[in-house]
Amino acid sequence: MTPLVILNNVSMAYGQGASAVSAIEDVSLTIQRGEFIAVVGPSGCGKSSLMKLISGLHPTSAGELMVDNQRVDRPIKSVGMAFQNSNLLPWRTCVDNVLLPLEIVPPHRKRIRRERAQYKQKAQELLHSVGLDGFTEKFPWQLSGGMQQRASICRALIHEPEILMLDEPFGALDAFTREELWCALRDIHASRGVTVMLVTHDLREAVFLADTVYVMSNRPGRILKKCSVNLPRPRDLEVTYSQDFQDIVHDLRGLIGGQHK
Repeated sequence: MTPLVILNNVSMAYGQGASAVSAIEDVSLTIQRGEFIAVVGPSGCGKSSLMKLISGLHPTSAGELMVDNQRVDRPIKSVGMAFQNSNLLPWRTCVDNVLLPLEIVPPHRKRIRRERAQYKQKAQELLHSVGLDGFTEKFPWQLSGGMQQRASICRALIHEPEILMLDEPFGALDAFTREELWCALRDIHASRGVTVMLVTHDLREAVFLADTVYVMSNRPGRILKKCSVNLPRPRDLEVTYSQDFQDIVHDLRGLIGGQHK
C-alpha cells in the first residue's frame, strides 16, 4: 500500500483569536491507499473534526495535510461521506437518492441528463451489492433504518471516491442490524478497495472492521495510540468472541476510560 493521506503535526481550531477553541493539536498520521482506519475516543475529542480536516471542509491552523500528494486547502472531490442520519430526501426514491451526488459533482453533472439510464443502472447495481435488490424504487419511508443506511453508503460511493468517510453511521441502529451492516461494509471494502475512515464510539465495530485504530485524547484531540489490528481477513462475526479480539477491545477501552479518572 502507498500513502494516500498524510498529516504532519496538524492542529485545528474553531474560531479565531482569543475566542478560538482548539479541537485538534499536533496530530500526525498516515493512511495508506486501500487501508481501513477507525478513529475512537471520548465524546468531543475531535474525531469528527479530523474528518472535516481531511475532506477539506475546515482549514488547518498549523501543520501540513496532504491527500494524494496534494496540499488540502479546499473541499476535495475524491471523498464520499455518510453520517449517523441517512439524510435521504423523502420525495426521491432509493435509487434517485443514490444518484443525487452525480447531479452535483463534476464531471457527472454535465453528463447525467443525457446518460441517466447508464448512471441509473450503475446505482441499481450498487444497491443490489448491499442487498437492496427489489427496493430501488421505494421511498425512504418504505425502508427500515438499516436499509436507509445501506442506501446512504451507496450514495457516498456512487461517484467512486478514493476515500469513504463514515461518521457514526450505525450508531442509531439496533445491535443486530449494526452487525449486519458491519458485514456489508466489510464486503464493500474488500470488493472495491476503497480507503475508509470510520469515526465510531463502538470499539467492537472499530476492531472488527479496521486495519488500524487510532485512539484520540480528550479535547484538544491528540493521538494517544495507533493500534494495528492483526486479525486475519476476511473476518466473520465469530471473531468477535475470540480472545485476541476481546484483548484488543479491552486495551482500547482502558485507554479511553483512563482519561475520565
